[in-house]
Amino acid sequence: MDYKQLIAEALHEQLSEQLELNEIKDLLEKPKHADHGDVAFPTFQLAKIFRKNPAQIAQDIGSSISSPLIEDKQIVGPYINFFLKKEIVSSAVLKEVVSEKNNFGNLNIGHNSNVPIDMSSPNIAKPMSMGHLRSTVIGNALANIFAKVGYNPIRINHIGDWGTQFGKLITAYKKWGSEEDVRKEPIKELLRLYVKFHAVAEDDPSLLEEGRLWFKNLENGNEEAVELWTWFREESLNEFNKVYDRLNISFDSTNGEAFYNDKMGEVVDLLNSKNLLSSDQGAHIVDLEKYDLNPALIMKSDGATLYMTRDLAAALYRKNTYNFAQSLYVVGQEQSNHFNQLKAVLTEADFDWANDIHHIPFGLITKDGKKLSTRKGKVVLLEDVLTEAHNLALKQIEEKNPDLPNKEIVAEQVGVGAVVFHDLKNDRLNNFDFTIEEVVQFEGETGPYVQYTRARAMSILNKAGVTDFDPSNAFELSDEYSWEVIKLLQEYKHTIKRAYLNYEPSIIAKHAIHLAQAFNRFYANVRVLDEHDEKEARLALVLATTEVLKEDLRILGVEAPNEM
Repeated sequence: MDYKQLIAEALHEQLSEQLELNEIKDLLEKPKHADHGDVAFPTFQLAKIFRKNPAQIAQDIGSSISSPLIEDKQIVGPYINFFLKKEIVSSAVLKEVVSEKNNFGNLNIGHNSNVPIDMSSPNIAKPMSMGHLRSTVIGNALANIFAKVGYNPIRINHIGDWGTQFGKLITAYKKWGSEEDVRKEPIKELLRLYVKFHAVAEDDPSLLEEGRLWFKNLENGNEEAVELWTWFREESLNEFNKVYDRLNISFDSTNGEAFYNDKMGEVVDLLNSKNLLSSDQGAHIVDLEKYDLNPALIMKSDGATLYMTRDLAAALYRKNTYNFAQSLYVVGQEQSNHFNQLKAVLTEADFDWANDIHHIPFGLITKDGKKLSTRKGKVVLLEDVLTEAHNLALKQIEEKNPDLPNKEIVAEQVGVGAVVFHDLKNDRLNNFDFTIEEVVQFEGETGPYVQYTRARAMSILNKAGVTDFDPSNAFELSDEYSWEVIKLLQEYKHTIKRAYLNYEPSIIAKHAIHLAQAFNRFYANVRVLDEHDEKEARLALVLATTEVLKEDLRILGVEAPNEM
């Protein structure tokens, strides 16, 4: 039920000459406090039309508005506050949820058009650190949100598998590495070599030149260099997949930077053909002064291409391959200038679809307030964090429910889910400090709290022996505690749409927290299993809550165990 639409229609009967129906609906607000009503209509916009004080306009039109949905009205200054009939709304909302189940909240905005999402993108031969968590889980959640509103998301892991760092790594391996050590612990050993290279290079700059030469060998197809690079890449991907499996994330493409090596010449030729390239001290650039941006460096004076050339090649490839409606890049906010340049160059090249490219920036995860650095070895490994979260979850499960079947499986769902949920409940652009003990808590605004709330709701349904309801039944509820749950269920489609429009998974996470909190207040104050005229309606509310919490968690990439 869209009760805002119905209220707007009632208002439109009085204001049809002044405002369109959609304009009225857009003006409707949710009061900050429940005792101010369920929907509020501000009259400020009508002041110029009626040439009256907004408070007087509210008095004039408020008394004559009526609808079968309206229980009561209050006029407070310039606001007309509406109180809805709880029985009508609750029955309509619960009918919709119990009939649609996990399809509840689906929207057909995207018409199955493609949306490639560039996400995660770790560097070969380096570990997946906590720094990679954000791009990975934000990208996955956005893919789920876009699927929920009718798009076909394409998850792309644009692996960092090219660049001078591979010359450095080959140099380090040949000087200090062994095949046995790399095969035993690929990522840890390759990281050790990478860190050692930079430590030694601080005192011996000639090492940097040696690294550059080995990368040049790799670019030229030197057999030994290509063989080592291929081996490092395969070992790294195998290690990455262990983490992705735990996060329950898979990709439609793992085409990395190396994939575009043979496609960058086309980019240079294209920009040349459009007279966009100019020379600056031997380098080729695109002047972006009219966009108030620094020049985009396309090719160095020695003929080497750069990230910009590669990303232009990737953008063209993705448009030609997927004919996307939107193309998302889930990359830290420090790269905002790069993506502004990318869009500007594509715009200069007369590609109108440049406007469909969106950089989705995000803030940093810090440890004790400090940024993590791979180069200096100060890295918190993502796999280690997931394992620690698993162990903390298992410990709490042992304390709270030692007889729980499949404890290890549930601990993995809860521990990993806690890490993912904690990331996604934070507004995307905010930085946040990570402390594992705070994340894996069964109380507070955490993933385990939401999971535990749903498991508790499931236990009520199990005790009642209920798995489904006939949607044709009336599910009328009138108490204040159920009403808070009903309003959150009713807002779900709007919540999904806001998350989509703002590229903001935290909107979904906050909805899950608020729904769990409202349900727990309902559970604490309403006897669901007692024989009562509203018993079936109360159980329907419990079922609806389990379905929507499960869907919230699924969208975020978090499992929803039935028992905890």
